[in-house]
Amino acid sequence: MAKKRSQTKARQPRPQDGDIPVVGAREPCPCGSGRRYKACHGRSASHAVTELVQRPFEGLPGECDWVALRELVPAATVELTLKESLPEGVPSVTLATVLPMAWPALRRDDGSVMIGLQNDASSGDISRDLADTLQRALTAEPGTPIQGRRAPGGGTPRSSGFETGGGPRLQDLLDPEGAFEPVVHSGFEFWVPDSQNATPDVTASLERANAAAIPTVKLSGVDAAYWCETPDKNHLRWVMPHAEEQLLDALARLHAAGRSSLGEGTRLVGSFRAHGLTVPVWDLPTGVTAEDIEKPAAEFAERLATALATDAPLTGDERRARGGLTNRQVTLS
Repeated sequence: MAKKRSQTKARQPRPQDGDIPVVGAREPCPCGSGRRYKACHGRSASHAVTELVQRPFEGLPGECDWVALRELVPAATVELTLKESLPEGVPSVTLATVLPMAWPALRRDDGSVMIGLQNDASSGDISRDLADTLQRALTAEPGTPIQGRRAPGGGTPRSSGFETGGGPRLQDLLDPEGAFEPVVHSGFEFWVPDSQNATPDVTASLERANAAAIPTVKLSGVDAAYWCETPDKNHLRWVMPHAEEQLLDALARLHAAGRSSLGEGTRLVGSFRAHGLTVPVWDLPTGVTAEDIEKPAAEFAERLATALATDAPLTGDERRARGGLTNRQVTLS
C-alpha cells in the first residue's frame, strides 16, 4: 500500500519552479513536496538573495540620498520623474521611506502612486524589485495597496555590473536628468491626506511609526548629510560618493592632523558601508542642532576635498588613524 500511495503522489502535477510563491522558511513548500520551504524551493530563493548588486542605486540621480533614505531617514518623500509620460489617471509618483502597513506601494484614491523604499528586497537587486513594484502600482486600481513579490526573471551579478534577465530596473524607468530632492518630515502624516477618513489600521500604524521616528534633518549646505537626535547624543551621518579606499585615506589624513571634527565636542567615530557607499559618522553633543552644524560641515567638505586630492603615502600617524577608522567600520548592506 505504501508503494501504491507513493506512485499516486508522484503522478500528481506540481507547479513549475517559476510559479512557486515565497512563504515562511518553516512553512510547507507550496510545491507540494511535503518538505519545509527552506529545505526545498527556499534553497534557490535564499541563494538568489545572496547574489547582491553592491550598488543598486548607481546611475540614479542622487545616489547618496537614495542610500540615506533607504538606511538612515525615518520619514521622507521625493517626487520621481519617469522617462516615459505618466499613464492617464496617474498625476504623480512619490518615493517614500516607508508606507503604512509596510506596503511596498500604494495607488491612492486620486490615482497618484507612492512607493516604499525601506521594504525588504526579495532578490539581490533592490533596484529591480522597486521597478517591478512601481510598474504594478502604475496600472493598479485607485485605492489599492500593492503587495510584495519576487520580481519576475532575474539576473547574474558581474564584475562590471548586473545583467538583468526578466525585468527593468529603476535606472530603466526613471529620468536620469530628473531632480532628486528629498523632503524630510517630522512624522508620517504624509500617509494620510484625509486623516478623518483613514482606516483604523492605518491610523494605528501612523501612531506607532510617529512614536518610533528619530528626529532627522537633511543639511542644506552639503550633499546627503543627515543630522539626527537621540536621547544620549546627536549624530551626523554623511553618505559620500567617493571610492572607499580613497575616502578612508583622506579621512585618516584629517584625523591624524586633528582636523576631522565638526567643532568643539564633536568627534568622527567611524563609518559604515551601505549599498556600496561609505557613510562617515560623527558624534555631536546633545545641544548641537542641525543648524549649528551647517557651517562646520561645509568647512569640513573643503578640507576633505583637499585631502582627497592628495596622493602622497600615508605617514605612520595617518596609517594608525586609518587603522582605527577601519576597525570601527561595519557593513549594513
